[in-house]
Amino acid sequence: MNKILLSLGLAATVALVGCNKDKAPETGATTGEHLENAAQQAGHDVATATKDAADATAKAADEAANATAHAVDSAANATEKAADATVAVAKDATAATAGAVEDGAAHVKEKAQQ
Repeated sequence: MNKILLSLGLAATVALVGCNKDKAPETGATTGEHLENAAQQAGHDVATATKDAADATAKAADEAANATAHAVDSAANATEKAADATVAVAKDATAATAGAVEDGAAHVKEKAQQ
């Protein structure tokens, strides 16, 4: 965008300062030629800026896709670890419950024998 404004400013300066048709400028180019060259340069600058913006957008999209894939992998790993931990806790709880039931049954049997 700065290049566009700079090119347009240059074209306006050339037009206002005095490249007139009667007197040939130092470069030997007419005002029309100066304006044409400035327009061509502005066109090249716009094309370059557009390409740079497209490249930056593509790079940002790639980085976002990679970050998303990494986040999905991390979430899957965390979910797997949580599932494993849940299974371990369930086994421990089942073992504790079974132990409590056996103790209770032993107490009931002991009381019944007395």
